[in-house]
Amino acid sequence: MTTNRRPPLSSGALDRDARTRMDPDRLAAAWRDPAARVLRLRGVEVPVIAADGGEALALLPAAEFGGAFAGSGPEGRAGHLFLGRRDGAPVFGVAESVDDGAERVAGLAGETWRHPFVLGTALDETERELIAVLSSLTRWHESARFSSRDGGLTEPMQGGWARRDAHGGEHFPRTDPAVIVLVEHEGRVLLGSNALWETGRFSLLAGFVEGGESLEQTVLREVYEEAGVRLGEVAYVASQPWPFPRSLMLGFLAKLAPDQDPEALRPDPEEISELRWFSREELRENGGSFTFPMSMSIAHWMLEEWVEGRIGEAAAALSEGSVGR
Repeated sequence: MTTNRRPPLSSGALDRDARTRMDPDRLAAAWRDPAARVLRLRGVEVPVIAADGGEALALLPAAEFGGAFAGSGPEGRAGHLFLGRRDGAPVFGVAESVDDGAERVAGLAGETWRHPFVLGTALDETERELIAVLSSLTRWHESARFSSRDGGLTEPMQGGWARRDAHGGEHFPRTDPAVIVLVEHEGRVLLGSNALWETGRFSLLAGFVEGGESLEQTVLREVYEEAGVRLGEVAYVASQPWPFPRSLMLGFLAKLAPDQDPEALRPDPEEISELRWFSREELRENGGSFTFPMSMSIAHWMLEEWVEGRIGEAAAALSEGSVGR
């Protein structure tokens, strides 16, 4: 069940155009298109420029990179990555070396390099999705140069969306599913502070799905492990790709089991430094005493939807008991 809006990075505004990525001739033609643009990634940062009172990605014409489309670089490294189309125009991505002495294509006048987390939701949705796709593919190529089957070198194919080993085996990008849970009880939401975070920073409880485990089982297990309380009903809300480096966040709304004491919380000392219930008023009127999730995250989006009372369908499912333990 979903709300009326979608989390950041999840709108589907980017046309991924799988037909072009699967056809070498179409890829070559897309690279030669005068409208083709290239997004650069340097480590985790992307270049932006001032635009219309805000910021926009500093995309360069593909022609400035010279030559034909090259999907593969030296020693099996990724070359040009086909990200999709924006308003019909092809958009590619390249990962630049972070070495100061590395030779690079000249950028746009006035561009600055920024971390996506700092940019947050300042960019439009399509540009945010371009960053997500490029980050996801780049991190995967970095870890997949060698085959998990025989250790041999692999080479990129399909515009960067697959790799092939010496025996013809195909390898595809992997995504790690993780649940993130908004636990609600009598008008309050349960937030935790990770043991590695600074004091006063809170977010929803979350954790990775284990082998042989359903999403609902993960929700129940993670909340019990991190907070020491049992949940009753749970309902799916929405999902968000989080390619930093390769997670898929699956958002759930849950309530405590009827026999659970909301004040009998037991934080996992290795992961959680503090657990606390927050009311809507506290989240709305935070005067800087607490730090909550960044604007681009599904955690921020879920809290905002909850504060404004927009997670209606999922809440109705809980009250009707449509999803059991």
